[in-house]
Parts: sequence; C-alpha cells; structure tokens
Amino acid sequence: MAATVEQGKGIGVAALRKEDRKFLTGRGRYVDDLKLPGMLHMAIVRSQFPHAAITGIETSAAMAMPGVTAVLTGDDLEFAAGVPCASNPTGQMVHPTRPPLAKGRVRHVGEPIAVVIAADRYTARDAADAVEVGYAELPAVLGVEAALADGAPRVHEELDSNVGLVLAHRTDGVDEAFARADVVCEATIRNQRLIHVPIETRGVVADWNPASDELVVTSSTQVPHFLRTFLAIVCGVSEAKVRAIAPDVGGGFGAKLNAYAEEFIAAAASRKVGAPVKWIEERSEAMLATCHGRAQIAHMSLAATKDGKVLGMRAHYVQDYGSYLQMLTPLISQLTFLMSPGAYAIPEVDVKVTNVYTNTVPTDALRGAGRPEATHAIERSMDMLAGELGMSRTEIRRRNFPSEFPFTSAIGLQYDSGDYGKTLDRLLELSDDRETFARRREEAAARGKLLGRGLSTWVEVCGFVPSDVARNALGLTPGGWESSTVRMHPTGKATVITGTSPHGQGHATSWSQIVETELGVPFDDVEVIHGDTAFAPYGLGTYGSRSLAVGGTAVHLAATKVRDKARLVAAQMLEASPDDLDFSGGVFAVKGSPDKRTTIQEVAFRAWQAFGMPEGVTPGLDETVFFDPPNCVFPFGAHGCEVEVDRDTGKVEITSYIAVDDCGNVVNPMIVDGQVHGGVVHGIGQALYEEAEYDSGGQLVTGTLVDYLIPSAADVPHIETHRTVTPSPTNPLGVKGIGEAGTIASTPAVVSAVCDAVGARDLDMPLQPMKVWDAIQKGGAR
Repeated sequence: MAATVEQGKGIGVAALRKEDRKFLTGRGRYVDDLKLPGMLHMAIVRSQFPHAAITGIETSAAMAMPGVTAVLTGDDLEFAAGVPCASNPTGQMVHPTRPPLAKGRVRHVGEPIAVVIAADRYTARDAADAVEVGYAELPAVLGVEAALADGAPRVHEELDSNVGLVLAHRTDGVDEAFARADVVCEATIRNQRLIHVPIETRGVVADWNPASDELVVTSSTQVPHFLRTFLAIVCGVSEAKVRAIAPDVGGGFGAKLNAYAEEFIAAAASRKVGAPVKWIEERSEAMLATCHGRAQIAHMSLAATKDGKVLGMRAHYVQDYGSYLQMLTPLISQLTFLMSPGAYAIPEVDVKVTNVYTNTVPTDALRGAGRPEATHAIERSMDMLAGELGMSRTEIRRRNFPSEFPFTSAIGLQYDSGDYGKTLDRLLELSDDRETFARRREEAAARGKLLGRGLSTWVEVCGFVPSDVARNALGLTPGGWESSTVRMHPTGKATVITGTSPHGQGHATSWSQIVETELGVPFDDVEVIHGDTAFAPYGLGTYGSRSLAVGGTAVHLAATKVRDKARLVAAQMLEASPDDLDFSGGVFAVKGSPDKRTTIQEVAFRAWQAFGMPEGVTPGLDETVFFDPPNCVFPFGAHGCEVEVDRDTGKVEITSYIAVDDCGNVVNPMIVDGQVHGGVVHGIGQALYEEAEYDSGGQLVTGTLVDYLIPSAADVPHIETHRTVTPSPTNPLGVKGIGEAGTIASTPAVVSAVCDAVGARDLDMPLQPMKVWDAIQKGGAR
C-alpha cells in the first residue's frame, strides 16, 4: 500500500520562505556577480543641463586613456526605434521620440549622451569624465506650474504645448449635486516627487554573439519578457534570437518595471565592440537618472450634506511626466483617475487629469503607482470634510461606504467584493477608546509632546488586468494575462515555471504552497523557476500587486490540469472509473475501497513510462496555462496611526501603527505580514522624510542618501497587522494583492495623525520637523 504524503505547508500556512537561505548565506546571484570571458565595462556620460542643444562631443582625451576600447555617441550606435512607452490611454496620444543616446538635444540632467567602453569600471568612469560635451543652454521648465504658464518654453518642440495628455470624466448630475450641498470642502493636496531607492541599483550585462547574431541580456528587471520584446524592437534583431534573464533582483518598487535606455545602449555597444558589456549603476546615477515617482498635485472639492453624505466630487489632478515617457508613464495618473473616489460611493463626479512635461527625470510606477496619490487626496479630503462638519472621521467614512458588492463607482470600475465597515470596526476594536486616548493626550502634553491619531480607509485596483480592459480602457500595448507551467518529474518531484518575476515577494514559497495543496507534492519537493525567457513561457512579470491574483491563479490552474490528467492515469492503474476516485493529500483512492490507492508520485512515474496509458492520454504530466482574469481585484482595509510631536522641535515620532487589511484568501500569512510591513515603511518615508528636489538650475539637490532621507529601523514603530477575509470572485483562489497596500494606506494615516496632534487642517508631505514646528508656531497646536 502506498504511503500518504506528509502535508503541512499548503495554502494558509505561514511557511518560512524557501528562497531566503541563499540570501541569508550570501549566495544570491545578482547582475554584478556575473563575469563573462572578455567582458568590458561601460560608463555613461550624462547631461549636466536640464535643457540644452548639444554643440559637440570631444572624445579624443578619453580614447587616449589606457584600457579604453571605445567611446560611443548616438551617431555610433544603431537603433531601430526609440526608448519604448507601452501606454497610450486615449489611443491618440503623441509619444515623443527618445533616442537611447541623446541626439542634438538633452531634456533633463542625467540624460545619457555618450558611453565609454573599457577594461574595468574604474577606467571607464575616469574616461567618461574626460569626455567633453559642448552645450548651448536652452530655457527649461522645472515644475508643472512653470510648464503650464503662458508662453512657457516647450520641452518637446514637436508638440503644441507641454501638456502631454488630458483625461476627463464627468457625470451628468455633478453641478446639481454641488448646487444642493450644505457644505463644499476644498483643498489642494500634493504628492511630492520621490525616488525609489531599491537596495540594488540597476545593472545589465549584454552579450551579443557576432557569429550567431544572438543576444543575451542579464538585467536587474521586474519584466524580463517585456525586456526581450523591446530589445528586439529597439535593437532591430529577431526576438527569437534574444534571451533576457532576470537573476536575483534586489528590490524594484516599480523602478525596474521598465526597459531603459541603458539596457539598449549596452546591447548595441556589445554588438559594436564584439564583446560582453557590463554596466552597474552607481547610487548617484540611480538617484539622478532612474525614473522617479509621484509628483502629482490634486485640487479637490467635496460637496456634502450637513449629515456627512457626500453628493459629489470635483478632482483636478496635475501630473508631472518629467521629460520623456517611460514604459508606463501615462498609465500612472490614469490609475489615480480611476481610483479617485477611493472607498466611497460618491454618486456624481467631475474628474480631470492634466499630464505635463517638464525638464526633469521621467516619472513612472512607484509602489502603488497612482493609487497612493488617489487615496491620499480623497482620504485627506474626507478628514477635512469631517472637520468642517464637526463630525468624527470614522463616522463620515461609514456614511459613504458602498452598501452592496459588486459595486460600480461613478468612474465606471466594478469593485469585486468588499466589506469596508468590517475592517474599520476591527481597527476601532484594536484602538484606545476616546476617554483613554484623551487621558494619554494630557499625559503627553505634560511631557511637552503633542499626541495625535489618524486613520485611512483604503481600496485599490490591482491584479492587472483583463486583456480587453488593458487595451480598450487603459491603452496598454500588452494584455494582462499570466502564464505558468507545472511539471511532474518521473521521480515524483515537481517544477513550476512561472512568468512572474519576483524581487522579494516570495513566489518560490507561495507557488510551492499552491502546488502542495493542489497536487499533494510536498512543499520542499517543488522547485520554482522564473526570470529566464529561454525557459519560461511568455509572462508579463511582477508589478501592480498582480502576481498572486493572476500568476498564482495560473499556477493553480496548471496544477489542476495536471491533477485531472493524473486522475485518468490513476484510474487506469486502479482499474476504476475516474469518477470513482477520491483525491486527497496526494493520494488517489477508489471510493468505498480505500485500500485501492496510488500516489501522485506513482502516477507521475507511470505517465513517464507511458505503457498501459488510457486511450487518448499522452505521456507525461506537464501542463501550461495562460490565465486572463475576468476583472481586477480590489483589496481594502483600514489603517490607524498614532504620533507624538515634540512641541519645541516639530519632530514626529510614530508611537503606534495598526493595519487591518483584507486581501481575500491568504496563501502565506507571514509573507502577507511582511508585505504590509514593507509597504507601511515605504509610506512612512513619503509622509515624513522623502522628497526629490531640483534647484532653479535644474540640478537634483537630493542626489545622495545624505540629502534624500529614507526611514531606518530606528524610525519605524512596531506595526500591528490584522486581517479580515472577503474572498474575490474574480479568481478560483479567491485572492487579492497585498504588496502595495501598506504604501497606499499609510501616508494619509500618518498625515492625519500629525494634523490631529498639532491642530492643523492639512500639511503637505514630507512632514519634516521645520514644517511641523512652523505649523505649531502659527497657532495650530492644541
């Protein structure tokens, strides 16, 4: 009799991450660990001006340096297309052409102009510093207000203005809603420009084989298959001859959801010099030239009755695109547009987004990608509306939550499932009551501290995205499906080959848990392969909290297909009808005759042998699924934050943070907690510390981690995580995304708490001590 497979690490178990051992023992393999025979190194000459004509490039001094192989400009390298943008929300937006190496003009400080190829990175850097570029400086616009001013210099001379795109949606009854409102609450709310700061900067090794005309590019990317496709397009080579590899990736947060100029330059340079070329981004380059995020202003108006029912919303967002369009730049503010009502049933809306070019680094996805901006604007507006009505911040939210799901917002999105009151109730259960908090506020005041607490109730759209929606509603070039292969080996082990590309999310662990649950193959007997386009079916990568809802569902469906085929083979082995078999814990057993049984491992061996197979059943247990979701998923929650503000210095200390989230069914609770922790810390960074700033000359003045502050472990409180469970009907696992939840929820919760502490209506992020101290001096403090 076959033994039952020992279970214990399937769906719902807080299994330790199997991928962590190699990282904890220093055995991760990143781009910079790759060393190829004859490999050369690349350094980049970047623009020193925000807007200028290039009058000449003098390379002789650099070429004369020992160890230098080549100095290449835009005239030396051949490209079939410019740096790609895969987003066109209206289908008629003009995408300005951006050559990988600037030709004739530069449009932001840090734009690549030339590259040096040398024997080592230090020689390459020294030689790059010896390249002399001649400039004729041109007028620059460094913010959206300047870019929108009458007569403003144009960033792109081929366009009529600096406005790249306007999105608008207006319901018929919005004017009437404002006319009959008892109160109209108005505010201008800013999401400052941010820098991603993944622990690993970008890096690429390009190896163009001149004999076969094949290209292998290893890159620190979130989207290896996208990169392969765009390498083929931009470099003018057959995609069948391009292989893209994402090895271990040290974080991305959206910065690596792109195909960058440097990747195309390295590939073209490898072809030019006939050797592998490596480029590893310096930290200062990462701050200066990798895409930035946020940079959005929201002009908000809420019309409400005196009892707190919101009748209508007017929202005008102004998004800073920067100088060019990266892969998804136009999509980011479109997501703000789509999620502008937040978690509220606002019946009438007038929403507009004006997207503006400036002479700054392009903006693109940053953890949350448009949804933190929308959430911060509506949550701060709801707090201010509560203040004007003299109503509690919790009650005004309750009165505007949707009552039934699925719920279709005034924008037109169908929220799949939810119970927003449940997460808010749980948050209040975990928080001090009013009397206790009031007593602690008095005790804090005696110590010179101002105590405040705030909250946010959030929802996001993620699990991107049904392919028809991707094309017809979002104007994306690719669809939104995901792929997975599940393969049983003759020895009974299993391999998952996934189209997702993790960089800290724990896919190897979660996908193994799904396979254990569906097939009964032990967690430790499952191997997960990702990130190599030579092995994986085409996948769309990891971003937008889509991996589990779309990629994990593909794993589930592929495993289900393996199980269904195995059932046919097992029935033949057991001389029974497939319908008469039970399956549990990796064992097929005949109903009513439990001694007649066989394991999934034994079935896999028989399928490999392929003798005595049922008629029409092919050898092997190996299935591939492409899953295209019918809708996005909409996780939600309620977060609470408590702060102490030093009355004398304005310094903010977060003393308590509670997150109550609902991401549907949970595959691994520990991974979910970790994702929430990371997201909250990211949002705390925006709320209190981080801001990318340019001076009047277009120079980035926060170009190092001395000037651009990110939170350290000492700045972060203990974060309590709690959950409710409202399964999604969109996928058979009932799951929703969680990787961006903490970032989306935390900024308004922190700002709400600080404003409560100092008695301010609102404060712009980041809430650095001087700004908070100034608010106290102006009389806002209690």
